[in-house]
Amino acid sequence: MKTLSLLGSTGSIGKNVLAVARRFPRQYRVAALTAGSNISLLAEQVHEFQPELVCIGSEELVDDLAALLPAKYQKRIISGNAGNCAAAALDSVDMVVSAVVGSVGLLPALAAIEAGKDIGLANKETLVMAGRLIMQRAKEADVRLFPIDSEHSAIFQALEAGRKQDVRKLLLTASGGPFRLLDKDKLHSVTPEQALSHPNWDMGRKISIDSATLMNKGLEVIEARWLFDVTPDQIEVVVHPQSVVHSLVEYLDGSVVAQLGIPDMQIPIAYALSYPERLDLKLSQLDLIECGNLTFEAADGDRFPALQMAYDALAAGGVQPAVLNAANEIAVDAFLNGRIGFTAITSVVGIALKEAGPGDEMNLQAILAADHEARLIALDAIERICNC
Repeated sequence: MKTLSLLGSTGSIGKNVLAVARRFPRQYRVAALTAGSNISLLAEQVHEFQPELVCIGSEELVDDLAALLPAKYQKRIISGNAGNCAAAALDSVDMVVSAVVGSVGLLPALAAIEAGKDIGLANKETLVMAGRLIMQRAKEADVRLFPIDSEHSAIFQALEAGRKQDVRKLLLTASGGPFRLLDKDKLHSVTPEQALSHPNWDMGRKISIDSATLMNKGLEVIEARWLFDVTPDQIEVVVHPQSVVHSLVEYLDGSVVAQLGIPDMQIPIAYALSYPERLDLKLSQLDLIECGNLTFEAADGDRFPALQMAYDALAAGGVQPAVLNAANEIAVDAFLNGRIGFTAITSVVGIALKEAGPGDEMNLQAILAADHEARLIALDAIERICNC
């Protein structure tokens, strides 16, 4: 039996992780659950899975959560990112599943690595912010990172078909989001509700907006660079609206190996948890006849500049990817709260990339300082946009 610590249990990925654990109770035990602010759902999960440790996002919510739980949990509730780190390093845990969203995933990932825990990684920001540092520490600790993002899981699976030295290119697929066919001059007026309506995937609010701007794909490019140890020019993004081919690997001999499947996150989650075995999930099967034509097209960098911003930040190196990520988090939140328009998201990120100072990508404090600086720059840029 594999014992799990699940960070971000009430989010979209977290709920799917628990669906897999629920289906296979003999294979998986959940020892720790952490969440942000959804105390009612977290309480339900605690009642069902009976973890050793529970963490809520802020200390102010501890008493409210405790009121919903049995007395035995009164001294087992911790809070904040320190709580996430404690859950990630719990002695009884075999694998940490990082399903939190945003930069909060970085320190718990480092805590898990230091404690010698393998990681099921759905939090791409961990590698965006500190890819080189994370991968070096994981290597030193003999810790493995198993991708949970559908695209990176697809690449992970396709890489099983050949040798690393024979890889020519990784091809990350993107659905194109809800605005793939919208006139460029209409993008500035789209609403958060429209942007949250993803055509194929059920995702959280922040990731849905990132998918609409293609920033999510840019972050995935940076993640893939570190996760699979390839150069940026070996990573290509192709738009595939049907979301059936989840990503591909091209080899030197011209062979292209793809992973296909229905758009259900339980598939990559289960593979990360069970590797190298596969679980019988009893999901709907992919019907290629029903799918019909599968189409591919180039990503429109003119309409969606976020993708090129990510490539540029990766090429610049240092703390620029951390700046990209932090500014984007602030800008997306401002858009969701109606403070800026859709196209202003990338404008704010661009300002932060230009104004933020340099830093050492192998220095954790420098990375965290860059994250903080980028947020301040982004907030100032938003104020200037709002006052125009």
